[in-house]
Amino acid sequence: MHMPLEDTLGLNLLAANDHQAAHNREHFDAWQLLCLNVMSSPGAGKTSLLERSLAQLAGTYAMAVLEGDMTTQLDAERLQAVGVPVVPITTGRACHLDAAMVRGGLRLLGQRLDPAGLDLLWVENVGNLVCPAEFAIGEHRKVALLSVTEGEDKPLKYPVMFREADCVLITKTDLLPHLPVSVERIEAHIRQVNPRCAVIRVSATNGEGLDAWHAWLEQQRQQLAAARRADAAKAAAPAMAEVPALVSP
Repeated sequence: MHMPLEDTLGLNLLAANDHQAAHNREHFDAWQLLCLNVMSSPGAGKTSLLERSLAQLAGTYAMAVLEGDMTTQLDAERLQAVGVPVVPITTGRACHLDAAMVRGGLRLLGQRLDPAGLDLLWVENVGNLVCPAEFAIGEHRKVALLSVTEGEDKPLKYPVMFREADCVLITKTDLLPHLPVSVERIEAHIRQVNPRCAVIRVSATNGEGLDAWHAWLEQQRQQLAAARRADAAKAAAPAMAEVPALVSP
């Protein structure tokens, strides 16, 4: 059976992207950092959340940001004001970052600092609820934001984004008293699509949930560090087995 041309091209593009994403991941692991792909629709609060998190975590982690936007550097300028290194990536007409764009951003970042000195690398993706979830960039964790102002049905209408997420942040919870929405129903719809992800309610305005969000980040760092130690031990085991045992005289 022959696949339609557009399907074949789509598979080829995703395969090429996955190859570059794997290459990016190799760099992230060599640098011993945690890379986060932060995704949402436009206006869900990605940049506002990063402003709060970067400011609060600056004394704990060494961090940098790759900031994706279609036409401007406005969000990058907001994050630069926090005092964290930011590399803007302008995508033009593309509605998402892909692995090759991130690789280009890493080259620019490498001209400014040694990535091996970082603990966290944030990638703020282009605002879109569809395409960013389909293009891996080499990230270790995907974080999706959903604001209470978007309504209760978005996880059901855009399931790929929420199915791919390791953590979903329900943002702008300070507005709940003014909206006819149920945050419990939002959470139930997220769980219907993805029962395994963490779900945290947050507000970049009043700080609700930020401690829980930051605790989740540290948990991911610890899990990743443990997995890397286990991989290193496993890789070293065959080499140790080849060393002949010392025989007592």
